[in-house]
Amino acid sequence: MIEFIDAEACTQCDRCVPICPDLVFDAVPGGIPALARREDCQTCYLCELYCPVDAIYVSPRREPETQLDRQHIIDTGLLGSYRRAMGWKPGKPGSMDSDLSYRMHEDFPGGLGDTWKRSGVAGKS
Repeated sequence: MIEFIDAEACTQCDRCVPICPDLVFDAVPGGIPALARREDCQTCYLCELYCPVDAIYVSPRREPETQLDRQHIIDTGLLGSYRRAMGWKPGKPGSMDSDLSYRMHEDFPGGLGDTWKRSGVAGKS
């Protein structure tokens, strides 16, 4: 679940707003995006992956962390750690050789795999 946006690091680019499939964020003119529907977060990490300055922390837990130490997360370099682990450069995908997550829909029999193919998005470059 998304835990926080580091206000000091956030550049207010709002990339996280449209990339979120669950509409968790609302753009705020002149401010950092608001976590408007945090409870809807599915922990997909897209916001964290696409953040060009590593200002977003998504916890792997499904529920909010009550004892979260924001400063510890910032100080230890956890912001952006998922992006780095996936081989992405700040704000954009890395090599498709090392990050095959864009193909994960192919592993779903029926359901999502077929839905993805019918969407017209599959196969476009």
